[in-house]
Amino acid sequence: MSGVMEHVDIAVPIRTAYDQWTQFEAFPRFMEGVHQVRQLTDTMTHWTVEIAGVKREFDAEITEQLPDERVAWRSTEGTRQAGVVTFHRLDEGHTRVTLQLEFEPQGVLEQAGDKLGLVDRRARADLERFKEFIERRGQETGAWRGTVDRPTP
Repeated sequence: MSGVMEHVDIAVPIRTAYDQWTQFEAFPRFMEGVHQVRQLTDTMTHWTVEIAGVKREFDAEITEQLPDERVAWRSTEGTRQAGVVTFHRLDEGHTRVTLQLEFEPQGVLEQAGDKLGLVDRRARADLERFKEFIERRGQETGAWRGTVDRPTP
């Protein structure tokens, strides 16, 4: 497995940043290569992505969600990946968003891209586009404030 950890500081309150992140269907507006995300249930999403010319579809399960704190997920089929996004209050109007992602590169192209740091740069650029998106809007496009408890081992 390979991993990425990136963060960005955003000039919006923590609730605004968190609420926007829960709007998975808006991800294509700021995530490169994400063509569509469909929210199937409170805890299941279906993704259509294209990376380096390779189109993939997969389902991901939200494994933990705590309002204004974190959203964690893992793929349920196909390429293995898992991650967590955490939200940290810097002050009343500023939030640090941290992304941690683990994934299993498939094939020579993905393995080479991983070794060259392409995934790290894409994650960083996606967070920067998220920052621009929410700061420009000044408010979230929606929100889901429900809680998903961490699974017990």
